[in-house]
This record gives sequence, structure tokens and C-alpha cells, in this order.
Amino acid sequence: MTDAVLTSREGGLTTITLNRPQALNALDVAVKEALLEALTEAAADPACRAVLLAGAGDRGFCVGQDLREHVGNLAGDDPLATVRDHFNPIARLLFTMPKPVVAAVRGAAAGAGASLAFLADFRVGGPSTSFTMAFAGIGLAADTGASYTLPRLVGTAVATEMLMLNRKVTADRARELGLLTELVDDDAEVLPRATALAARLAVGPTRAFAEIRRQLRQDGDFEAALAGEADAQAACGFTTDHRDAVDAFVAKRKPEFQGR
Repeated sequence: MTDAVLTSREGGLTTITLNRPQALNALDVAVKEALLEALTEAAADPACRAVLLAGAGDRGFCVGQDLREHVGNLAGDDPLATVRDHFNPIARLLFTMPKPVVAAVRGAAAGAGASLAFLADFRVGGPSTSFTMAFAGIGLAADTGASYTLPRLVGTAVATEMLMLNRKVTADRARELGLLTELVDDDAEVLPRATALAARLAVGPTRAFAEIRRQLRQDGDFEAALAGEADAQAACGFTTDHRDAVDAFVAKRKPEFQGR
């Protein structure tokens, strides 16, 4: 059992915390394997209805790949095998997670750490929050889904600037660009605010949230979007949450979603 990643659940909310604060939650093999396991369990657990992703400590959400560990890979035949073995599976799980994901971004998010945050539906930060793509600074291209998520969040021009010029985006600018959903006034407020948001989502219509996530991540033309919407609505129409919510509307009472 490793303590590289801590997992807890309260009600329908699963909190996954990267736990290497002394290394600003840099991603070594132990963290990557534990994170992959935690996300797999959260995705499959019907009692989990929302995920909160956080980093231990307040100096860094996650600064990406542990470069001290990576030095040892450079002499091998496939020095970036971790992209296929770890980063891609982690990104895929976050991208396809059938429940909403909130990231509590305290301090620095860099490289793959920033990429992880961009895969969340909501990102809450504070004054010390920053995003730096970092990849080009060490002679690499983007990974962990950033080549897909970042231009969709900020547009191709800004994404190019961030990726090629290795430019740090501070908290205020991140809020302007949409990289942060919410910017609180005090770093100490980030985790409580993100937890409250995730807890709110955890009592919502889970299947509808899953379909919305899928809709917003699909590619294709307008007709494909319409077809996808019809499929999503058909699936949601059979849920207890939808039927009970309609009854609640007619009865002029607040719906109570059960996530089914």
C-alpha cells in the first residue's frame, strides 16, 4: 500500500489527493500508478458521483513529471514510455469519467500537472495559482491531453503561446482566459471552495452530468452533435432522476437526485 495518492469518500464525493508536497506533487512512477488506480476505482464505483482532484500542501497542485526520476530513463531504449504507460491512461480516465471532476489548484500547476487540471470540468484557484506548460522548456511536446484540452479552453493562439513560449499564466490571467472557473481571494479558501462545489455536483443528476461531459468532448459537425444530443436525451429520459425531477417541478418542490 502506498501513500503517494490519498483517496477518501464522503457521501457521493471521492477526493483524490496527490501526496508528495515536498516535491510539489511531482509525478513519479508511484504517484502515477496510484493515481491511475484511484481514478479507475472512482470511475467504476456507483457510489462515487463526483471527483475532487487536489495536491497536498499549498505550494504546488502538481509540477508534472518528476525530472529527477526521469534522468534515469534517458539511457533507455524508450525514454518517454511513461506517456503510453501512465499519462495516456490517466488522461483517458479523466476525459471519460462518467461523473463531474473538480480540480483544487493551489500553487503551481506545470507540465503534466497543468494538463491534469485542464481535464477537470471545473478548476478553483487562489492568488498563488499559476499554470506553466513547461514541456518545450525541456525539449518536449505536450502530453496528458493538453494538445486537445488547452486550445479548446483558451483558443489556438493562446495555446500556442503557452506551449511554445513556455509562458507562465498567473491567477488573474488564468481566470480571464477560462483556465480557472473560480478565483478565490485567499489560497486557504481554495480547497474548501472546491470541495463545496464538488459536493454540490455529487448530489446532482449524475447520468445527465456524464452525458454533458461526453457531449462537450465530442468532435464532429452540427448534425453529429444533434444525433449525439438525441442519444443522450434518450438515455437520460429513462433515469429515475429525470422522472422524479419532472414530478417535483409539477408539484412545485425541489428535486432530490439519486444519481440513477
